[in-house]
Formats: sequence, structure tokens, C-alpha cells
Amino acid sequence: MGKFKSFLFGCALALVVLVGLAAWSFLPWPALLALAAVLALWMLLTRSGRQAGSVTNVGISTLPQRLAASSVVVIGIVGVVAVLVALLAMAEGYRQTLSSTGNDETAMVLRGGSAAEVMSVLERDALLAVMQAPEVARDAEGRPLASAEIVVAANLPIRGGAPDEDGSVQLRGVGAEAWKVRPAMRIVEGRNFEPGRRELVVGKGARRQFAGLDPGSEVRLGSDVWTVAGVFESGDAMESEVWADAEIVAATYRRGSSRNSITAQLADPGAFNAFKATLAADPRLQVEASTTAEYFAKQSEGMTKVLRIIGIVVGSIMAIGAVFGALNTMFASVAARAREIATLRAIGFRGLPVVVAVMLETMLLAAAGGVLGGLVAWLVFNGYTASTLAGGVGQLTFEFRVTPELLWNGLKWALAIGFVGGLFPAVRAARLPVTTALRAA
Repeated sequence: MGKFKSFLFGCALALVVLVGLAAWSFLPWPALLALAAVLALWMLLTRSGRQAGSVTNVGISTLPQRLAASSVVVIGIVGVVAVLVALLAMAEGYRQTLSSTGNDETAMVLRGGSAAEVMSVLERDALLAVMQAPEVARDAEGRPLASAEIVVAANLPIRGGAPDEDGSVQLRGVGAEAWKVRPAMRIVEGRNFEPGRRELVVGKGARRQFAGLDPGSEVRLGSDVWTVAGVFESGDAMESEVWADAEIVAATYRRGSSRNSITAQLADPGAFNAFKATLAADPRLQVEASTTAEYFAKQSEGMTKVLRIIGIVVGSIMAIGAVFGALNTMFASVAARAREIATLRAIGFRGLPVVVAVMLETMLLAAAGGVLGGLVAWLVFNGYTASTLAGGVGQLTFEFRVTPELLWNGLKWALAIGFVGGLFPAVRAARLPVTTALRAA
């Protein structure tokens, strides 16, 4: 019967852990502050709380004598939090880079059913029909502010890589209208390419990623040699691209008069729905339109989800190891303090204060590990430049973003590890018979 009760108690404790972790994963920081305030009031105003405070003070005061064992918990959690936050910072940086590209005042038009620019082909008749839509803005001379563009994948040697190591860069063929519909784009070094010549302007991100993209250098794209005329910046995903004259790109890659997409400036910020309806009503067109903000946000969804899943999986595997480290440390701590705990219980201390004291000690170590892990991730990875594939073509250069939300999530993981790692030793300490503990000591 006793074994059956122990089994039921173990199942109930495991259920508490699962429910607690599920609730903890959705806990916002104001709720954590509220819980901390409630715990502080309980420890100040109740007899059991004051007992828990006394036991906690004794446990914390002995940490220097258990420094090596306690460091195992802290270092393990530092590793978990640092790796988790770094991987999630990669996903966040990727998402922010693409999401910051575009706005609600410009629209992108692709062939119907195309998931990305590189998969789309628009013929000349369709290009002209889209540009003549009344919702497209006009310049002072009445010409539509719409840029018909070619997007192709080109290979360039990676900076710092092996002599034969190439990477994929997105080459965009544009005309003068491309700069008008993207006013944030500006040349920061050298000059713009000249129409009709095999010249390139390269984004700052592409220049960092690939070799030979300094102004005045010559690179081979396809079967031809191109001259780098200048460097541009935009503060978004466009900085990972290389731009050239659309007619020259079309001739080099045998695209004729077709283009991959049209980026159009809308006459009014609220005209997108009308623009989309105009295109849908034209029987000549089989196209899909979205704002540029929507398009690039959608492009980031898949990769961001993959990176987040990788971060959570790797973090979970490491967290399991950290939990076992915390369990071993805290069980050893409880065993070393068995006589002390038994004496406290013999003079009137209840089981709950003992549980709370052991839990607080473990959570304190976990919080220290979480803070240090977040600090390591922020110092090492925040602003770190990386690159990956974007939209099925080209390498997107982006920076890791260690945000306050990610740091909070890392601290939550650390405290969750401390909760699981401290709960079972705490319950064991509270349930150990006083006589048994005194004899064992």
C-alpha cells in the first residue's frame, strides 16, 4: 500500500511539473513580478513564510562551501540560455531584416501562383497593363512610378572562402524607376551604374559576404565580365543584392522582354485594395498583388519558423542535461544538510518552508545562470552578421538581434530548469522522516 501511495504521489508531482511548465511558458513578465510580490508578502507576514526565509538564509550562507557543486548548475544553465538566445536571435534578425523591407505604400505584382519573384514571369503585355492601372502613382511628367525587374541567381566567390568556393547572390535588373519607388536607397560609395553598360552597384551586405565587390573591381557573372561601379545601402534585405541595368541582365540571361515582377508606387496609401481589384478585373492578367511589406514578411515566415524550431530543439536537449545537473547538485545538497533539516523540523518547522527554501536556493542559482547566459548571448551575438538563403535565391545577409523579449524567454527557461531541478530534492527533504534523517546524519 505504501508503494502504491508513493507511486500516486510521484505521478501527482510529475503532473504538477507538466502543468507548471505549460503555464510558465505563457507567463508575461508582469505576472512574474506579481508572483514575486505575493511570495515576498507571504514570507514577511506568515509564520511559515518566515520559517522559509530563515531556512533559505541558512542555505544561501553555505553556498561558498558548496561553490563547485553550485557552479555546475549555474554553468549548465548559462550554456543553455546562451545557445537558446543566440539561435532565436538568428531567427529574429532574419525576420526583422525581411520584415523591414517594403511598406504599405508600394505594391509588388507577380504572376498568379508564384511564391517568390524568381518563380514569376511577366510578359510585356502584362507589364504594360499593370503600369497603366489608375492606382499607380505618376511622376511630374505623367510616367507611372512602376519598376519592372528581373531577378536571377548568380555565383560569386565568398569572401574569406576557399579559392573555388562560390555563393549565390541575387542579381536584380532594374531601370531608373527602381530608385524612385525605393527612395531609401542611396549610393554610399562610387556611383550608380550607367544604362547600357555591364556595370553593377552592390549592396553593403553583399559586399561583406562576397569577394571582389569593391568599386572599380571586375567580376564574372554568367559568361561576361562586369565592373563594380558603386555600393548602395538601404537598411533592409536589398543590401544583400547586386543591381544592374535590366536590359543588359535580360540580354545576358536571355530573358527577352519578360520580367519577374513589378514594384509600383501607389497613388494613395489606401489604394492597394482598389489596385488589386483593378488587376483582378482585367481579363488579360493572371497576376497576384501584395504590398511589399506583406510580400517580404511572408518570405521570412518559413525560414524564421525553421530557425526557431532548431533553437527550441537544441535548447531543450541542453536543458535536459542542465536539469539532471541541478537534480544531482540539489540532492547532494539536501543529503549534506540532512541533520540540519531534520533538526529544524524537530523544533517545529513545517515541511512547506523546507520545500520553499530548497526551491528558492535552486531558483536563485538558475536566475544567476539565466542572467549570465543572456549577457553572454548579447555580448557575443547581438549585431553578429550572418547569411542564409532567402526566398529560394541568393544569400541574405542579416544581423543577429538579441531583443529584450528573447532575454526574457531565456530567463524563463533558466527558471524553469531551476524549478524542475529543485522541486524533487525539495519534496524529498520535506518528506524525509526526522528520525531517519538524524540517524543517517
